[in-house]
Amino acid sequence: MSLERKVENVKSVLAEIEREYAPAGFASSFGAEDMVLIDLIAKHHPGIEIFTLDTGRLPEETYGLMKEVSSRYDVRLRIYYPNTGAVERFASEHGPNAFYDSVDLRKHCCHVRKVEPLKRALAGKKAWITGLRREQSPTRQDLAVASFDHDNGLHKFNPLLDWNQLDVWTYLRTQKVPYNALHDRGYPSIGCAPCTRAITPGEDIRAGRWWWEDPQHKECGLHRKTQAA
Repeated sequence: MSLERKVENVKSVLAEIEREYAPAGFASSFGAEDMVLIDLIAKHHPGIEIFTLDTGRLPEETYGLMKEVSSRYDVRLRIYYPNTGAVERFASEHGPNAFYDSVDLRKHCCHVRKVEPLKRALAGKKAWITGLRREQSPTRQDLAVASFDHDNGLHKFNPLLDWNQLDVWTYLRTQKVPYNALHDRGYPSIGCAPCTRAITPGEDIRAGRWWWEDPQHKECGLHRKTQAA
């Protein structure tokens, strides 16, 4: 399928969400895929809210891109932060970098800094949108474009699910969409600064995320498998 057709399909999905599932929100972490969706939503579907989760440990480059997005598209980004008390308890009990010590502690940190704020971000919404792609990870092979998120009690959409990396970058370059400067330094996937590194040629595109763990564990808890709608 051509990229032009894929773009039209995504716009069709976004139009349906805007029309049938309001209020809806797009959860952006400002990676390359998310910039595709920000561009399309800001230009064609302004009724969809764009929000982000600021974990408190994001790279400086991500904050710079957030500012650029707000200026370029004249959109108001909703920013959700983790509960201060929960962060303090985690750091006091386990140490500020305890996520390196075990998968359970890493998931606990992700829960405090991402999952709980996401639940607040999604409160009252009928749908949320992500930039997940099937190609990104073994944990994303069975995802559907549309599903019902039973944990959060709303519909979930992954409009770019069948896009490949070339599709994403062709769109960004042809449409002159801004993107995170870390992508040019070998970071295909970007999360919290201490949990993300650059990859070497030939490595999987998610190899730089939680690189000390087995690939089968590499999800933060935001994206559990759900039943197809």
